[in-house]
Amino acid sequence: FATGRAWEQIRQSIAYPNLNVKIVASHGGITVGEDGASHQSVEDLALMRVLPNMTVIVPADGIETRKVIEKIIEYQGPVYVRVSRSKTPVIFDNSYQFEIGKGQVVLPGDDITIFSTGIMLSICLEAAELLKKDGINARVINLATIKPLDRELILAAARETKAAVTVEEHSIIGGLGSAVAEFLVENCPIYLSRVGIQDRFGTSGNAETLLTHYGLTQNNIAGVVKEVFQKRRN
Repeated sequence: FATGRAWEQIRQSIAYPNLNVKIVASHGGITVGEDGASHQSVEDLALMRVLPNMTVIVPADGIETRKVIEKIIEYQGPVYVRVSRSKTPVIFDNSYQFEIGKGQVVLPGDDITIFSTGIMLSICLEAAELLKKDGINARVINLATIKPLDRELILAAARETKAAVTVEEHSIIGGLGSAVAEFLVENCPIYLSRVGIQDRFGTSGNAETLLTHYGLTQNNIAGVVKEVFQKRRN
């Protein structure tokens, strides 16, 4: 509810005057679970990303979350951070350094790029392992900062792999997929597919069941990557 009910106040009283306010919202995405569509925010990133002056961040695990909080304390200006309710694997170690506006190549690969954000990173890494069995080496990039984007990293990946898939626990409208697509269509058009919530509301169920229901699984991600990779080869 941090972005929905309070959106007008955030726009008028935080973003417009560019105040040094940090909004850290828990229970993002569909993995809130049984509380259902009314409590599952699948549009929060779009709502925050559209606001001028607002920085939008989605950490992938507990360690990155800690690093993000340390950085936004130092940063001057409005920031929205989305964190999850569900348990997620730890990907990074304590040596990891987070920088606002910078992504990281978590897994190298030259055939196709998977851009991920938030809790989907661990699932994308699992999908990349499945793809290796089919001879596809996917580059997995963590884009914790959705606004501002790491344009240099995205552009380099697009030019080098010439195909990409975005994966997010959010509507494909207005979130990571939209941000990457908007940038690439103007700078380096490539084959691109977006994996996320397909213009639908959430529904009730446990986190694992809901991820499967909405196609946010390693098998489905791997399948989409194969389709895009085949288009690139043709």
